[in-house]
Amino acid sequence: MHRKHPTARTRNPTGTRQARTGDGKRAGGLRERWLRRGRGSCEGEGRKVAGMYAVTLEGFGGPEVLGWGEVPDPAGPAAGEVLIDVAAAGVNRADLMQRQGFYPPPPGASEIIGLEVSGVVEAIGAGVTDFRPGDRVCALLSGGGYAERVVVAATQVLPVPDGLDLAAAAALPEVAATVWSNLVMRAGLHAGQLLLIHGGGSGIGTHAIQVAVSRGARVAVTAGSQPKLDRCAELGASILINYRDEDFVAVVGAAGGADVILDNMGAAYLNRNVEALAEDGQLCVIGLQGGTTGELNISALLGKRGTVHATNLRRRPATGRSSKAEIIAELRRHLWPLVADGTVAPVVSAELPATEAAEAHRLLDSPETVGKVILRIDER
Repeated sequence: MHRKHPTARTRNPTGTRQARTGDGKRAGGLRERWLRRGRGSCEGEGRKVAGMYAVTLEGFGGPEVLGWGEVPDPAGPAAGEVLIDVAAAGVNRADLMQRQGFYPPPPGASEIIGLEVSGVVEAIGAGVTDFRPGDRVCALLSGGGYAERVVVAATQVLPVPDGLDLAAAAALPEVAATVWSNLVMRAGLHAGQLLLIHGGGSGIGTHAIQVAVSRGARVAVTAGSQPKLDRCAELGASILINYRDEDFVAVVGAAGGADVILDNMGAAYLNRNVEALAEDGQLCVIGLQGGTTGELNISALLGKRGTVHATNLRRRPATGRSSKAEIIAELRRHLWPLVADGTVAPVVSAELPATEAAEAHRLLDSPETVGKVILRIDER
């Protein structure tokens, strides 16, 4: 099933600022902004400019600790790197955890929150051949996304397909890399299999549904409200489970068991997920919303010849085996054509200006939000 660009928008159930459909013209505004600064032709190592604005952390805690202030500009781009003038940043569950003090950035990464951005290439380092200043791009980061500019390895950058606006593109890198690396690269999801997605209405969930359907798989989802289940059905899920009053083990078991499970809960669902697996099934644990420590019924896992995968995207190496570069290359080769033709599209619930980062975090944490929340860094 094909959906046309620019994005698979959803209703705004919270009553806050409704996500808009852009036409990509903001890229011109960004170009004008950095060309006025005289940066369009910059290339080389060790470059550093005066300063920029970013979302700041005033301690750890609730959304109220988020501010907006001036911070040092990133150094670079060094060889193999790209400097991006940021238009928008995706808001992720990991961002909320970092704000609370539970998920520090890996060594060497920016302390600024933000794992994915879109924008316009401002400058390139030596050896970069895939991108030039002025290109519309999106990128996967280890940190630094809630800022006006960011430097990132060119191997973690993707072109924004024609017809997709920059705000929508900011919703893609983190969920696309997470879903593809687990469902396709690790679990090998293919036609005819049954995929169970916990949190089907989340950014990862809504993306995973579309990827699975594009590969001919059947999709079961869990969610906590009927509006979320309805949206999952619109995207192609055929088995809809309200976890508040239904047992996903029983429902999926009646369908023959799940060949693959994409789980964001961790400990709380560990043994029930094993129960829900089909023989030779695979469980991909990508989150810990239900706790970090639990007991596993190894006998049940052995009986099904099951496999448990546990993965983390942020701490993967930049290059080499199982690296971010490897994942991004796979996305560009196999997923990006599906994004370009609208088969797989971002689901965006709301866009807010950068100065309303606190509200963006509240929205993402709301049980009513479907899909992604976007921060417009190019808006104040």
